[in-house]
Amino acid sequence: MFRTSILNRIEETKIMAIVRVETLKRAIEIADGCLAGGVDCLEISYTLPNAGEMIKQLNEQYQEKLLVGAGTVLDSETARLAILAGAKFIIAPNYNESVCKLCNRYQIPYMPGCTSVTEMLTAIEAGAAMVKAFPISSYYGPSLIATLKTPTPYLPIMSSGGANLTNIHEWLESGVDCIGVGSLLTKGTQEEIMENAKQLKQAVIKHRTQKN
Repeated sequence: MFRTSILNRIEETKIMAIVRVETLKRAIEIADGCLAGGVDCLEISYTLPNAGEMIKQLNEQYQEKLLVGAGTVLDSETARLAILAGAKFIIAPNYNESVCKLCNRYQIPYMPGCTSVTEMLTAIEAGAAMVKAFPISSYYGPSLIATLKTPTPYLPIMSSGGANLTNIHEWLESGVDCIGVGSLLTKGTQEEIMENAKQLKQAVIKHRTQKN
């Protein structure tokens, strides 16, 4: 799977679950709930020591049904381990040049966290596939994306935090390219996760229908 194919799938799904769990059993419950609701992109955070093994196991179990990537990747060593485990994309709270180079070498989309337009353009010019508006998404909300896209309409942006069932339509209207969602898709029962994923995905489908 090449970088462009991975990016196309991320942009098509539009919603990405941000997962921080300690056990594979819980990760599978989240994955099953998300898939049942129409969300097939999961970021497994490297804030936990077993993230690599979790990525490997999820890939083996779900194959092409699920697009699994790594989050909170702060250095190139971790990025390489994540890619070897099967991560299809790399996300970080910061921009790191060595991680960017490594991801480009292996045709893996890199999405670093950026706060300013200067940081975002620096990352894109270096080869980042998308920038993550972090931690500013939670503070400024959907209006942030429209503000950023006014001078740089070609800039691919992923939000991280701030999106919920009430304002999902505003985020979609803002022009965001991917919406990272945490607790809605990782907390509660598998059925609750499925219902939340379903509502988020329905909002994406409705937005596309109205746009076309």
